[in-house]
Amino acid sequence: MQEFFSGMGMDDDMFTYVIMPLLIFMARVGDVSINTLRIMFVLNGKKNVAPILGFFEALIWLLAIGQIFQNIDNPMSYLAYAGGFGAGTYIGMVFEEKLALGRVLVRVITKEPMPELIEYMKERDFRFTNVGAEGRYGKVNLLFTVMKRESLKSFVTKIKSLNDKAFYTIESVKRISEDDLNVMEDRPRFTTRVFNRVRK
Repeated sequence: MQEFFSGMGMDDDMFTYVIMPLLIFMARVGDVSINTLRIMFVLNGKKNVAPILGFFEALIWLLAIGQIFQNIDNPMSYLAYAGGFGAGTYIGMVFEEKLALGRVLVRVITKEPMPELIEYMKERDFRFTNVGAEGRYGKVNLLFTVMKRESLKSFVTKIKSLNDKAFYTIESVKRISEDDLNVMEDRPRFTTRVFNRVRK
C-alpha cells in the first residue's frame, strides 16, 4: 500500500503519520460498528444476517491489525486504533437506535390505574395485561405490554404525559409465542427497513 501512495508522489512521512493512521481509524470504526449491529441481530435471532456481518467484521479487523503490526513502531497507529474503537462503538449504537429492530417488554407501575393509557394501547392494537399488585407502600397497578421498538419512544412519551411519576422498565425480547407477533419474522423485511432508515 505504501508503494501505491509513493507512486502518487506522496511523502513517506505523510503516509506513515497521517494516511496509515487514518486508514486504521476508519477500519476500526467499520469493524466495531458492525460488531455492535451483529450483537443486536444475534439477540433478535436474525440468523441470516448475523453471520454475514461477522464475516466482514473479522475481515476488517484482520486488515486493521495487520497494518498495526506493519507499523508497530508508529505511535499514531495505536492512537488511531483506540480512537476508531471508541468512535465505532458510538456509531454502532446510533445505527442500532435508528434501526430499532426487535421488540421490547415494557412494565408500567403506578399507584392508580391509567385508563387513558389503556385506551391509547387499544387504539393501536397493542397486546397488554393489566393487573393489581402489592408494592412496598401498598396497592399498585401493574401493566405489561410487548411492542416493536419503533413504537417505544411515543409510548414512553404518552406515559409521561399522563403520569410523570409512573415507574416503568424496558427489556429486550428475543421471542414470543404468537406466530403473528414472532420476533423472528418482523415485517417489513429487514433490508427494506434498513434502506428506509438510511434514506431518513
